[in-house]
Amino acid sequence: MKISKPRGTRDFLPEDTKKRRYVENILRQVVKNWGFSEIITPTFETLELFTLKSGEGIVGELYNFTDKGDREMTLRPELTAPVMRMYVNEMQASQRPLKLFYFENCFRYERPQKGRFREFWQFGVELIGSNKADADAEVIALASEMLKAVGIKGSLHVNHLGVIRKLLSVLETEQQSRIMRLVDKKDDTGLVDYLEEIDAPGHLRLELMELISLTGSEAIEKARQLIGDIPELDQYQELLDLLDAYGVDYVIDFGIARGLDYYTGMVFEIYAEGLGAQNQVCGGGSYQLIKLFGGGDVPSTGFGLGFDRIMEICEIEPDYEKPVVIIAKDSTRLEAVRAATKLRPHMPVYVDLMKRNFKAQLSYANHIGAHYVVIIGENEVEAGKVTLKNMDSGDQELLKLEEVIERLGN
Repeated sequence: MKISKPRGTRDFLPEDTKKRRYVENILRQVVKNWGFSEIITPTFETLELFTLKSGEGIVGELYNFTDKGDREMTLRPELTAPVMRMYVNEMQASQRPLKLFYFENCFRYERPQKGRFREFWQFGVELIGSNKADADAEVIALASEMLKAVGIKGSLHVNHLGVIRKLLSVLETEQQSRIMRLVDKKDDTGLVDYLEEIDAPGHLRLELMELISLTGSEAIEKARQLIGDIPELDQYQELLDLLDAYGVDYVIDFGIARGLDYYTGMVFEIYAEGLGAQNQVCGGGSYQLIKLFGGGDVPSTGFGLGFDRIMEICEIEPDYEKPVVIIAKDSTRLEAVRAATKLRPHMPVYVDLMKRNFKAQLSYANHIGAHYVVIIGENEVEAGKVTLKNMDSGDQELLKLEEVIERLGN
């Protein structure tokens, strides 16, 4: 009976895995250079962790289950909530700000489609403990630098939710939340209908629709003319000044929003070239979640980067390290094993595991693209040396094993 992989999952063959690891390691190095430390959280968490953060409506999107202790659990759909839970459990006494990152698989029970899978990988950053524009700017600049490091070109859009929240402050809290969700979905028709439904003041409707349409270099000045000289616009400008200092290209976009109430200030999204309509590869912002999970009133800023979408368009090719193949006769197999043991700390090494003849071993070396083979026959063993053959030129020479290491070693 043939058993297929579960729907919405993927197998990564050696070449795919090699490229994914190569790109992952580039991203890791960038994040480490910015002073962030890696953390790991459990693959499954209590269901309540995510319903507290996102509401009961999220349950339909989760791989949730009841364990043998009759506890409601779920495979993690994202990493921000687990990191905040970890902070409350383990790190509240740590020096702030905490600069953390993760690269893990996540799970969502949704209909698989192009670019969306039930198991996917997320690279993310959380900066905990600062509500300053400096923290927001560093997180945005880091996201931009990570994508640049793997050759992804895109458009960075930045907003400050304090502005739109100030405009909506005359409405009830639930009304504000519903409006923010509609803005987040870019559902202009639904937004107009809802404003009509709640009988929002006419001037508010006009100002809101104009505000969320503002983009570009003149947007902040136009927003000041629209809703006045409010502190939130000064905070927004401070953030942009810092991004200018980082040399980051951005688009001011008052239409970027978040449909969840815990987002408090800066939000941003990055849209990559080459992905079609579903082209967002990164999104983040500043938020207040720790208090929700039983901690203090601690601000955080972070982002999630869609690793699978990045891999769809990433054109970086790994530096493939070609293996050295040891070719031996049946009588010198043990010498081949001893030689491989000495060579492997310095280079990838293959030895024959099929008891092939000499010609078949050479053919195998050609098949896997080996640049060099090390030949160990009776004459080589007697001389205490090996024959190093260049498979590209055909040249070969008798060398000590230490000389092979010096010639080919890393």
